[in-house]
Amino acid sequence: MFMKASIPCRLLAMIPAIVFSLFAAEPSEVSADGQLPSVLIIGDSISMAYHATVVRELDGKAVVKRIPGNGEYTGTGMKKIDEWLGDGKWNVIHFNWGLWDMYGWEYAKEDRSPETYAKRLDALVTRLEKTGAKLIWATTTPACPAAESTMLKRFKTETVITPELEQTYLDAARLVMERHKVRINDLHALIKPVLQKHALAPDDVHFKPSGSQLLGKQVASEILAALHSEASP
Repeated sequence: MFMKASIPCRLLAMIPAIVFSLFAAEPSEVSADGQLPSVLIIGDSISMAYHATVVRELDGKAVVKRIPGNGEYTGTGMKKIDEWLGDGKWNVIHFNWGLWDMYGWEYAKEDRSPETYAKRLDALVTRLEKTGAKLIWATTTPACPAAESTMLKRFKTETVITPELEQTYLDAARLVMERHKVRINDLHALIKPVLQKHALAPDDVHFKPSGSQLLGKQVASEILAALHSEASP
């Protein structure tokens, strides 16, 4: 996801969450018996911002890692998924692609239709299943109600994702996850009713620190539930 360089107040609002998510100390990598579970977070800049909260919430309960940089759209996922997964064993993988598929940004000329989005998601879930990890799909956080600022300023395109179009992507992803029986963490439903309170601006898909913290706490809760489920007989 792109950060906005032209409006300093928004950058200032995002710096605490973004910087902390990138440089915060992680919890101890192993417990006394060496058995702390490993968690991988895959996503775009929304996950970059809530990552720090997840780390804090799961301190002493899990080792939380995140892919380097921005997961962008499903096309990027198809190219980099093996690199991101590496050779380690993951107990839980919490993942999302969606906003970049809807908006495009520098991939605007690529095929990002809901149908192609669903096909790529299906292939990505199939690959993730091979890890043996518990999978959690995070529903895509809301599109902004106004014309998205980066598309307008950088690419000179007035891009508004209508609620109807957004729903086609949400539905496409949900069908894939239901078919694969993947646990769903509905971040869209969590943040949508309070979007005006937590969004940086009507033309920005990012959140104030308060919004990222809200998202991060639910992500941590879902990961912990999945870990408990894994431990159950």
